[in-house]
Amino acid sequence: MHQLLIYSSLFIAILALFFSLYAGARVGKFISSTKDLDWDAVANMTGDIATTKKTIQTLNNRINGMHSPKLQEQELMLQLLQNKQNLKHNGSNGALGG
Repeated sequence: MHQLLIYSSLFIAILALFFSLYAGARVGKFISSTKDLDWDAVANMTGDIATTKKTIQTLNNRINGMHSPKLQEQELMLQLLQNKQNLKHNGSNGALGG
């Protein structure tokens, strides 16, 4: 039983060593890939991400029908119809100008 605990502890320690070496290698790779990254490049990437996000939001709104041209045309037609009816009711007293 004691040998099982010793061997399992050794296996877990070796496994932890490999994981830490792997993590260290990934951090080193990240540092070397971002070594010549300046703040202008970061600002450009931030702007590109914001533009992409806005484009995706607009596309999703179009897909969901929130900005459909038909809806805007219907609202405009209703508004024109209401304005026309208001003009008829306001001008129906029979009096002519002045």
